[in-house]
Amino acid sequence: MSLGIYISVPFCRSKCSYCNFASGVFSAAQMGRYVDRLCADIVSCRPLVAQLGCRVPGPVDSIYLGGGTPSLLPEAELKKLFSAITGEFNLAPQAEITMECAPATLTEPALDALVACGINRISLGVQSFVNLEAASVARLHTKEKVLSDIEHLRQYGISNINVDLIAGVPHQTRESWDFSLDQAVSAGVPHVSVYMLEVDDDSRLGRELIAGGNRYHAHFVPDDDLTAEFYETACTQLARNGIDQYEISNFSRPGFESQHNLKYWNRQPYLGFGVDAHSMLPASAELTAREIESVRLATTDSFEDFFNDAQVKADEVTLDAALEESFFLGLRLNGGIRLNELSEEFGHQFRKYVQVIAQLVSDGMLSQTGDILQLTPRGRLISNEVFSGLLILPTFPATTFVPV
Repeated sequence: MSLGIYISVPFCRSKCSYCNFASGVFSAAQMGRYVDRLCADIVSCRPLVAQLGCRVPGPVDSIYLGGGTPSLLPEAELKKLFSAITGEFNLAPQAEITMECAPATLTEPALDALVACGINRISLGVQSFVNLEAASVARLHTKEKVLSDIEHLRQYGISNINVDLIAGVPHQTRESWDFSLDQAVSAGVPHVSVYMLEVDDDSRLGRELIAGGNRYHAHFVPDDDLTAEFYETACTQLARNGIDQYEISNFSRPGFESQHNLKYWNRQPYLGFGVDAHSMLPASAELTAREIESVRLATTDSFEDFFNDAQVKADEVTLDAALEESFFLGLRLNGGIRLNELSEEFGHQFRKYVQVIAQLVSDGMLSQTGDILQLTPRGRLISNEVFSGLLILPTFPATTFVPV
């Protein structure tokens, strides 16, 4: 059983107005302090994991540096981090190693460091190729800089590139959304992620939209119906150009699917380090005897608490909860889930879902062909409602907190 590693790097040049992640603007000194803590956690992870009742499988076949903007790390700190990872874990020869980057942060020294560390996949947080739209959400790049970065990455031998786009940013129109999609296609990137703008009180723009205000260009945000239309347009337009949807938010050319993200949807093990990092690991033999299938871990989302009194939250995942997850994670994939496999693996727990599945199929949210269950196009647009319909059992009943 292979393992994925996630590294949270919560540093940004500026905080985007739509961002609801645990990230912010910090000094270079704080970056060094943070990397030192990451390295210490990596070296000491196995005893902690054992204490929490789970196992660390191997080898590592995917590493993902997310944020924040990991490309802001000084070259020496990035190399120090990868030295700790390779010293503690056995990397598979063809491991996928991804780093999220903000356009206009990829200097030549940074690119040299990427190659030296073995990073072979880059995810660019473009959000929009229209300069007005990018600026309206505090992105610090232009279309021209994005295209230049893509070309430089290829010159350094990195052609596995993802571009993030957001449907529903301020000032976006049908014409400008088509332009962003056209730019992604013409840039020749093999992977595109499309997200619909999230409106919640964890971001400045979200709070302003909820309050009905005008700050952060909130009064120029497209309505929900138009944003949903943008998403459907992306599905059609990208597929027409050979970039097929394989998950609700992800599209790729054949062979360029994100192997790390597929671990999340297929419930394969991954181990996270850093602020607000999450893990899912197989349960120990002792917990398995109590019908605990796996354990999910989460670190604090407070930057200062990460150093002062960091804690890891551990949630034991019962067989019932694991089956729930298999439904609402697996259904994110266009390929869907195989009901026969779930029935064989979970037995009597699976039978509780037969009536719920039949109702969602009848409502046009799900489709069933043989034993394959998939979201319909309508179901993808309102996937949260579908998943809520499948959450018929209590999840994560046991929680413990263990100081690091």
